[in-house]
Amino acid sequence: MAERTALLERVPGLTPPPRSLTGLVRGLVRTARPRQWVKNVLVVAAPAAAGRLFSLHALGRLAIVFALFTACAAAVYLINDARDAAADRAHPVKRHRPVAAGQVPVPVAYAVGGTLAALAPALAALLCPPAVCALLTAYIGMQLAYCVSLKHVLVVDLVVVTTGFLMRAMVGGLALGIPLSRWFLITTGFGALFMVSAKRYSEAVQMTGNAGATRALLTEYTTGYLRFVWQLAAGVSVLGYCLWALEQGSVPSTGALPWRQLSMVAFIFAVLRYAVFADRGTAGEPEEVVLHDRTLAVIGLVWLAMYGLAVANW
Repeated sequence: MAERTALLERVPGLTPPPRSLTGLVRGLVRTARPRQWVKNVLVVAAPAAAGRLFSLHALGRLAIVFALFTACAAAVYLINDARDAAADRAHPVKRHRPVAAGQVPVPVAYAVGGTLAALAPALAALLCPPAVCALLTAYIGMQLAYCVSLKHVLVVDLVVVTTGFLMRAMVGGLALGIPLSRWFLITTGFGALFMVSAKRYSEAVQMTGNAGATRALLTEYTTGYLRFVWQLAAGVSVLGYCLWALEQGSVPSTGALPWRQLSMVAFIFAVLRYAVFADRGTAGEPEEVVLHDRTLAVIGLVWLAMYGLAVANW
């Protein structure tokens, strides 16, 4: 331990392993990427679309699913960082990750990640319908395969990351026994592909000439191809949403206004606004774009209000 500490102290930017349990726990939490947990809010997507979100049973079940999906994602992050610790130490940014920096020992990261990966589906089998356990198990298997090899396979890496978002959106419906419509799956799936490919495009633009330093596979993509993918995905997601809204518009409504059809305007504006950042190559952190662009936030709130009024049939 003393030799390892001395070695880490000689490497700029790295800190020696913690000497307390508190430091270890903090390192494990950091490795679990709390900032990324906001993605798991997608578990409410299907219940919200079906108008079955606001009941004690639904909220309780969704809270359990959110916690279980967060545990699965944390397990993948821990195992990924443990596996990539040696490579991360040579990276100017990733070397500060707790596992690479020695704050969390590699065996501990593997142990905690493996425990969470086994525990989350087991709890899902006890607390949720069987489909939820199956989906969480598939998610963990797919993400671990991504960490090991799929992230190095052209196009497949985009599909895997997109599928992870789609699984988040599906699991809430599975937990509450809500049928998932084709329009919901099309809009959510291609919306996720839009954001994922826009993120890759932004990374490629920002790292032109040095792409391999951040994500080796970026050297295999061209910016033209990634632009084509996010433009295609944006178009299909808009089309899917509009077809859903117009199809539902044929159903008699007692609402004061056709909120479902009107929500198309806000949805299209939101996609167009996000596309501005994608086109500039500044959509590398989707959560930062969504949370810090006031115009996009206002459009999003307007869309949520219209969508909520449509679901409530007001």
